[in-house]
Amino acid sequence: MSRVCELTGKKAMVGNNVSHAMNKTKRKFNVNLVKKRFYIPEEDKWIKLKVSTAAIKNINKKGISAVIKEAREKGYLNK
Repeated sequence: MSRVCELTGKKAMVGNNVSHAMNKTKRKFNVNLVKKRFYIPEEDKWIKLKVSTAAIKNINKKGISAVIKEAREKGYLNK
């Protein structure tokens, strides 16, 4: 199961751990993902999505219908 947001397409970034002596080792910055159920009133059904917390903020701001429409246009969601 990959750690990718289903609405925004966000995924892990790669960077460095930097010690006090400036030694660098590779590390991953994972996305803050949450499995969440959303109710879509237009379709009168519940859907389960794995979304980032930033996507949840967008849903609270714009509404689930608008965010799903944008995700389908960008090709992230094909349900």
